[in-house]
Amino acid sequence: MGIYLNPGNENFKRALAADIYVDKTQMLAVTNRFIDKANNYVCISRPRRFGKTITGNMLAAYYSRGCDSKGIFSGLDIGRSPEFEKKLNAYNVIQIDMNSEYQNAEDHDQLIKTLLRKLKREIREQFADIHFEEDILADMLLRVYTETGQTFIIILDEYDVLIREQVGTRLFEEYMSFLNGLFKSNTLRPAVSLAYLTGILPIVKDKVQSKLNNFKEYTILNSRELGTYIGFTAAEVRRLCEQNGMDFEECRRWYDGYRPGEEEIYNPESVINSMEEKEYGSYWGQTSSYEAISERIRMNVTGLKEDVVRMLAGERVEVNVTRFMNTMNSFKTKSDVFTYLIHLGYLAYDKKSGTCGIPNREVRQEWLNAIEEEKEYEITDQIVKESRSLLEKTWEGDVHAVEKALDESHIHVTSNRSYNNEDALQSAIYLAYIYALNQYTVVREMTAGRGFADVVFIPFVPKIPAMVVELKRNSSAESAIKQIKEKRYFESLSHYKGNLLFVGIDYDEKEKKHTCKIESFMK
Repeated sequence: MGIYLNPGNENFKRALAADIYVDKTQMLAVTNRFIDKANNYVCISRPRRFGKTITGNMLAAYYSRGCDSKGIFSGLDIGRSPEFEKKLNAYNVIQIDMNSEYQNAEDHDQLIKTLLRKLKREIREQFADIHFEEDILADMLLRVYTETGQTFIIILDEYDVLIREQVGTRLFEEYMSFLNGLFKSNTLRPAVSLAYLTGILPIVKDKVQSKLNNFKEYTILNSRELGTYIGFTAAEVRRLCEQNGMDFEECRRWYDGYRPGEEEIYNPESVINSMEEKEYGSYWGQTSSYEAISERIRMNVTGLKEDVVRMLAGERVEVNVTRFMNTMNSFKTKSDVFTYLIHLGYLAYDKKSGTCGIPNREVRQEWLNAIEEEKEYEITDQIVKESRSLLEKTWEGDVHAVEKALDESHIHVTSNRSYNNEDALQSAIYLAYIYALNQYTVVREMTAGRGFADVVFIPFVPKIPAMVVELKRNSSAESAIKQIKEKRYFESLSHYKGNLLFVGIDYDEKEKKHTCKIESFMK
């Protein structure tokens, strides 16, 4: 048993011993199907704290010849698989955590040379009967394979750390040569039964592509059959909430929003912390910095600010996720910026609509923290902070407060002081009422009565009124209220009982002013 070559199962044992453990071992049934086949080089990219490292430790414990893990896995989900023992502890595993190697290196310039020296020393120690004439890592692995028939599984965690840290050219090129030697050689490939890489960013599309373009990628944009194994599913979170006496719907509002495949995926770090603390809060943000957002939203990219404001207001915006080169210096369009933030977890992508948005309440707070320090978003930050007061004024029926707030907010969703379409008017509503996202589910174009209500605010906290908002241009607030009543938009709230506010809003393009009318209705 070594540090890198054929590690033990201690790291995975620690995960199992935690107060909360969600069994993801069925993923091994999937990776077993990859072994010794054409698609046996895979790369998993996810945001921080989504379970990439614990999954790598699980693979190492299951496959490594350096330990006996039958007792560990026989009681887990994979233990019920008929193929369970066939590949158990049957491979030489090389496990490398590149983030730890980089962060702990005394001399970053010597990082790759030092790592290679350690790897080759362990190979010589564990295969003392083999005479290695070569001093090249790939050749040594091939020698083990040709003389013993034993193959290797390579697990490389945080493969992209040197890309994200933007290291110097020399170190980067040495790293590329290291990867090329392991993964690009057709001669070595028969000796590698499985290569499993993880990172935050997908494989870079320029310099690294020639080294790693033989990997099949499972990203936050499209994770296919591995989608449910990195992150928690809704069913798993619901079960945890039931076991810990926590409200599932509230958990969904705080931590849901990601859909790399067909199912909703939650941030495991935040879910586990909320279960242990018995309180929902921003746990993911405590382990990171919103600087990643700040650095990008201050970039002078056409249309970036307008779309950021729309997303802050609860909307989704279109994004082209195919252009980004997955590097730290290839930000040419707002889509590049948004795609980068999707991979980091600060935005969530909807493949069906081709849009992105802020995924949940926890991440929204990181965005609000970021804009608070950005001068370009100073007025937006002021509107956000005044939003709570606006909501209370709306409950009180203070139409003048509503009109004034909308006059302010619509400046930030249009390039001029006029709405060019109804979407811009709705964006102004969302921004002015951004605080309402803490207490309401906000539905746009909701099927209601005999038509579609423009914006409906459905409360998920007690003792506050629901709101139906109808928007008009160059008409009157009274006509908006009349339409709500005539088309019976309130009937869409079939399960809601209590005070309901009808809010009619009109924008006069000539005067560049809003007018508002509010009526109360008991349902």
